[in-house]
Amino acid sequence: MINFPRSSFTWKAHPSKPDPYYKWPGGFVGEHGQVYHVRFTLEARCALRDSDGTELAELFLGAPCRSEYTIASENLFQIPSGEWRMAFSRSSIPAIAQRPSTEPEAVSARSLAEAYQDYTIDIRSYPASEALEEADAIVASTFAGDAQNARSVYQDAASGIEVELEYPINVMNLNAADGQYQICTGPVLLPDLATWDGRDVQRVFVAHAAFSRRDRVEFILRRPVQAVPEDRVWLDAPRGRDRLELLDRNNPPPRYPPARAQPLVYDEIWDLAAHNAVLRAD
Repeated sequence: MINFPRSSFTWKAHPSKPDPYYKWPGGFVGEHGQVYHVRFTLEARCALRDSDGTELAELFLGAPCRSEYTIASENLFQIPSGEWRMAFSRSSIPAIAQRPSTEPEAVSARSLAEAYQDYTIDIRSYPASEALEEADAIVASTFAGDAQNARSVYQDAASGIEVELEYPINVMNLNAADGQYQICTGPVLLPDLATWDGRDVQRVFVAHAAFSRRDRVEFILRRPVQAVPEDRVWLDAPRGRDRLELLDRNNPPPRYPPARAQPLVYDEIWDLAAHNAVLRAD
């Protein structure tokens, strides 16, 4: 059972280089040549296995932050503000989907080794844990104040690959008198197995999970959505530094300006046969 709040990913960036177009490339406001580290905790794990039970890949979802300027002493948040979040495997960085699962995207995973000078994946586990599947035991564990994760296992129909998810239970609903429970929590990451190439998943979805029985799970997937024009007037208006400020207004990059941050909504449901359990630790 993973101790998610104590598990983390840390990277060491390459020395910063001047950008040919932007004054604040990537939101970095330090000096050229500076090197910085980033550490974030983890929020979910996903393991892929073949029909023989051999693990094919392991992916993680990192904790998010609002888009910000780094390394800065003031004007830390970017306006317009978006959510920065990263998914990664042991060797690569898949793209987080911007479209529904029914729509392909021209994206591909990036190599961790190429993206960073160095990185560390630190997975901490509880010394002892057990899996609960009966409602009464789950109710009792919740009232006992146990640390709890959920585990949901399903099989992708098209590829036959088994997907195992583990994620913290942040929200639990109970009807103790009748021995009922309902988990509604997240985020989790779901692999787009249509993009699996035998080594890497190229695209993943951010989702939330819900289940109230051991044999079925529902996921609701996230996607950006365009705001109406009258709301984009204020939504796109920069305050303080402008992330898209150019070094030379007369020399913009191709397809300038890029899209500003978009609101995120959850609206696509996957209702899947699964094997669910609540993992508990003292």
